[in-house]
Amino acid sequence: MIWMKVKGVAMDHQMNPVVLLTDAEERLALPIWVGPAEAQAIALQLQGITPPRPMTHDLLRNILQSMDVSVKRVVVTDVRDQTYYAEIHLVRDGRENAIDSRPSDAIALALRMNAPIFVDEKVAAHAIPLKKEEDQDQEMEEWRRFIENVKPSDFKRSLH
Repeated sequence: MIWMKVKGVAMDHQMNPVVLLTDAEERLALPIWVGPAEAQAIALQLQGITPPRPMTHDLLRNILQSMDVSVKRVVVTDVRDQTYYAEIHLVRDGRENAIDSRPSDAIALALRMNAPIFVDEKVAAHAIPLKKEEDQDQEMEEWRRFIENVKPSDFKRSLH
């Protein structure tokens, strides 16, 4: 399993909401398309906004906490026919139960319960590789060294 964090919520070019998960090093990005209500629930939590009345995921958190149930982790377990699947791992009295969930609901609850989010390796295979800034910094440093050391005589002028 790969630990992921929620990088943000955005809209795709057709104005469909997308939650973007990245690994700790931000070398992989996994976009998961979600419904508008779930996108709002995730975005509000990321922004630290508390609605005046509990939303569904807040209500679920309140119920779980009142019953001394914790969320150990959520896991995006599979992707089939362009649909992602997830589990919420609950713990009560030392017993763990995995509950089937949509990834959007699992993520919204994980954010409210400060639970880690994981992605199965087979799901991570669908992630988009990202280029890190340090790679870009290294390329820029190599370019600076090249520019500092290059001489006009290093280039031959061709007059064909």
